[in-house]
Amino acid sequence: MKTVRDYTNADVHTYSPVARALAVVLFSCLLSMGQDEPAKSSRKVRSAGGAIPDSAQAVKVDTPSIQDNSFLIEEAYNQEDGIIQHISFFQHSLVNDDWVYTLTDEWPLRGLKHQLSFSVSGLHVSGFANSGVGWGDTALNYRYQLIGDGAAKVAVAPRFTLLFPSGDWRVGHGSGGVGLQASLPVSIQHGQRLATHWNAGATWIPHAHDSDGHKAGTVGVNLGQSFVWLASSRFNALLETTWNSSEQVVSNGLTSRRYDVFVSPGIRWAYNFKNGLQIVPGVGLPLGVGPSSGNRALILYLSFEHPFRWARSHPAERE
Repeated sequence: MKTVRDYTNADVHTYSPVARALAVVLFSCLLSMGQDEPAKSSRKVRSAGGAIPDSAQAVKVDTPSIQDNSFLIEEAYNQEDGIIQHISFFQHSLVNDDWVYTLTDEWPLRGLKHQLSFSVSGLHVSGFANSGVGWGDTALNYRYQLIGDGAAKVAVAPRFTLLFPSGDWRVGHGSGGVGLQASLPVSIQHGQRLATHWNAGATWIPHAHDSDGHKAGTVGVNLGQSFVWLASSRFNALLETTWNSSEQVVSNGLTSRRYDVFVSPGIRWAYNFKNGLQIVPGVGLPLGVGPSSGNRALILYLSFEHPFRWARSHPAERE
């Protein structure tokens, strides 16, 4: 589950690095818009402009569109047969030195219906003295394409996750216990220029730790929604909203609950290559509202999606 970290009670740092990063982003967008068209692809994607093909079968399109590349909201599109994706996500607080980096690999499991993925993370938590940079917890995910696909008007793909406590709970890098997570992402295409994505999920860690070694069970709930404006097949604007209710261990058997609400505008753009590779960079700006007012962060996103022979099923097994 993609979450926004707490950035409260911290000093504000200079924004000059952010300004430089945004300048690079704008320049990269201009390069993307001027990119030559790639060779035709048989991937099961929407045609340019987001129009929905009449058939769910693979269609020939000149320009693959951008899908499954949101930052904080999960889109309900599994990887297609023979296509794998590597996602880098970096989020840095704009009010303290907290940051988190995650690397996610998504692989189809012999077809579109089943997908396996894993996420590893590194992070820095400024609230813990001498904690330094360390590993975070690890997630192993299974997702089932229940309804639709990337060419459908409505897609639903429930996900189930096993969380491993690979982060050091003593310095705030992990929960300290094995956990389970479930999420229900729903994606809807509204005409040619607008898509919305809807998330609901829950996380259960029966034996979580705090930094003092206290143990308790924690339960978290998350909701999310996003609007994606399909300005073109290679450039999208996003507005993502997340609501999280989470528990923290405060003593043995006792927890406290907190709420976080963020609204995050963002943009993403694509570079498509003749060999089937699609590179999608993106940038977002989560802004805290309500209980998270005053918090803000910068998101940098980068995805590589490409064909891979060993991820392709045998012809007789294809749908």
